[in-house]
Amino acid sequence: MAFAVLCHMKNILVLGAGRSTSALISYLVKHAVDNDWHITVADFSKAAAEERIGKSIRATAIGFNTDTINENKIIFDNTDVVISMLPAAFHPIVAKVCLEKKKHLLTASYVSDDMKHFDGEAKALGLLFLNECGLDPGIDHMSAMQVINKIKAMGGQLFSFESFTGGLIAPETEPQNPWRYKFTWNPRNVVLAGQGTAKYLQEGMLKYIPYQQIFQRTTPISVPGLDQYEGYANRDSLKYVDVYGIRECKTVLRGTLRNKGYCNAWNIFVQLGCCDDTYTLESVGEMRHRDFISSFLDSQFSSEEEGVQTICKRFNLSPEGEEIKRLRWSGLFSDEKIGLTTGTPAQVLEHILKKKWKLKPGDKDFIVMWHRFKYLLNGKEKEIQAWLSTTGEDETQTAMAKTVGLPLAIACKLLLQNKIKSRGVVIPVIPEIYDPILHELKLFGIELKEREFI
Repeated sequence: MAFAVLCHMKNILVLGAGRSTSALISYLVKHAVDNDWHITVADFSKAAAEERIGKSIRATAIGFNTDTINENKIIFDNTDVVISMLPAAFHPIVAKVCLEKKKHLLTASYVSDDMKHFDGEAKALGLLFLNECGLDPGIDHMSAMQVINKIKAMGGQLFSFESFTGGLIAPETEPQNPWRYKFTWNPRNVVLAGQGTAKYLQEGMLKYIPYQQIFQRTTPISVPGLDQYEGYANRDSLKYVDVYGIRECKTVLRGTLRNKGYCNAWNIFVQLGCCDDTYTLESVGEMRHRDFISSFLDSQFSSEEEGVQTICKRFNLSPEGEEIKRLRWSGLFSDEKIGLTTGTPAQVLEHILKKKWKLKPGDKDFIVMWHRFKYLLNGKEKEIQAWLSTTGEDETQTAMAKTVGLPLAIACKLLLQNKIKSRGVVIPVIPEIYDPILHELKLFGIELKEREFI
């Protein structure tokens, strides 16, 4: 009898137990008994995996080294679905093992060129490799496509589409924090954000923004009922013209949303070279915070006030300005030791910012997503703005974890219930995937609101 139950049980392998996995794993564990699942959570830190699964008898935690994936393929053997929450660079390696072992694969990461190459083989094996099924990318795709298809069903012709998403902190969290920001996902990705050249369409013209200008060329955004924000362009908006089926659009822009003033201050780091990840700094072990900043300037400073004056002169800023307020608060001019023995500029900046930007007990994060659709209907121009926001419960059950993890968890459930028929390398822009996911997300308070402007 026990053997019969085991044969019918579905097995889910989750690779990674980092900060974005709390809601994902909680959902899978909660639904494991009713759906006859067993969940294995594998992480470099077995203790982290054990913390995620709690005392569930339907879940197992194991230690797992991402550097030895090919030597540890056995953990894939009794699995039906693999959910990879590893850094994106590992997904192609995981995908190769999934093809070899004939397992479905779900991720929240962008489809890389390497991943695209697995499409034909995955289809031939009847496997789903679902990517971009988190928040951004993920819920942004799903919610946008739902509105786009509604506009098309009315006979409307879309001519402008803009979309911005941001992970911020809740208004009540640390009011004295002038950035209105903390790390709620991979800090390294935040420090390296915007690198490369952004590409988008504006009124029928191709536009390009080099990295040095990304945080200078921002878009003001007013979200109904919330606040005034600013957005900077993501790397490549153009590839979604065909993905979304909006070739008739003259404006297509996808970007990242931040609170007002963030981008001007972050631009100082970009212009100084603090976000460079291509070389290693010398004598990091002896550096103080202000030494790090002064190493990118043409003069040394020995006090906070001298540092402020130097930065103000370099960037034509006021010592009482918002940019300086943010740098002061972050401790960039202090004599505190960095606390690293080696590192690139980007790694050092990340380490310094973590001291203030790490979520503390009781902190709550805040997700905001905003879309704007302009279209013609019966010869008249119309506009729909759509937005969603959600607040985290605490520093562990964050809004970021919910909005990244829940779409993946729901997609996994749908797949194991044979409600997703698509195969190959896919993103969630088709109704059979996005309709049920968006419907269930409403139960968690994650729901798109719409307002039409005529």
